[in-house]
Amino acid sequence: MRVTPTAEFMLEPVLEPSVLDPNKDAGSSRDAIGLGQRAGKGLDTRHGTILTLEDISVSFDGFRALNNLNLYIGVGELRCIIGPNGAGKTTLMDVITGKTRPSHGKAWFGETLDLTLMSEVQIAQAGIGRKFQKPTVFEALSVFENLELAQKTDKSVWASLRARLSGEQQDRIAEVLETIRLTTSVNRPAGLLSHGQKQFLEIGMLLMQDPQLLLLDEPVAGMTDAETEFTAELFKRLAGKHSLMVVEHDMGFVGSIADHVTVLHQGSVLAEGSLEQVQENERVIEVYLGR
Repeated sequence: MRVTPTAEFMLEPVLEPSVLDPNKDAGSSRDAIGLGQRAGKGLDTRHGTILTLEDISVSFDGFRALNNLNLYIGVGELRCIIGPNGAGKTTLMDVITGKTRPSHGKAWFGETLDLTLMSEVQIAQAGIGRKFQKPTVFEALSVFENLELAQKTDKSVWASLRARLSGEQQDRIAEVLETIRLTTSVNRPAGLLSHGQKQFLEIGMLLMQDPQLLLLDEPVAGMTDAETEFTAELFKRLAGKHSLMVVEHDMGFVGSIADHVTVLHQGSVLAEGSLEQVQENERVIEVYLGR
């Protein structure tokens, strides 16, 4: 029996012309922290900024989960997002992936893709991958089959019935298996993996889609010290080829990976900078780190 892929693993978008219009106003501060790189094929990042959020607000029954939030992430950057519970971190990721629509503001992927006009599927197909805190793998399938299912292919019924892995596809799966250190578990059912291994497998499933921006929600929660150390090493290797936005509470882990840290509080950016800079910020100490 075949497993029907969820929206996160569906690819090959058909975007509306208005979404792709390069002449649409893309905001005036889009190169604020550009790193001078270019993202992968198909995405216009001429100013070095892969994600732009400007004046984003989200309200739920009168409560403002995000309040005129501004955020700019550069191509190839590894950005950590921290903040107390209720600061708006999950809502921020929901806006980026199209799960929640902002009531106000602009959200751009690259220079021309207006995320507020795109569906969740279109956003995933355009190159934004999201990993939730709880790993979501197909436990009845092997590690190999999970990666095979996640690859960039035609997911129609007829194409799936006729599908045969090419040498290039097999090489790509082997490469990802090595990256996530699951080569020796290739035929093991995903349900028998440890919690940390399931996390690595889900990251591998995202990598099979070659996303340009990875959103990772508390990726080391529940991991052993050794797994946490490997995750830090993995993220640092992925940065540059991909842009990463990591939401995390483990400050030791943040300190081991962060290029740049953004602190959220009450739906807005409270502080930004290196970890050392935000740790010395009096407002951050007061509302998050504690005195």
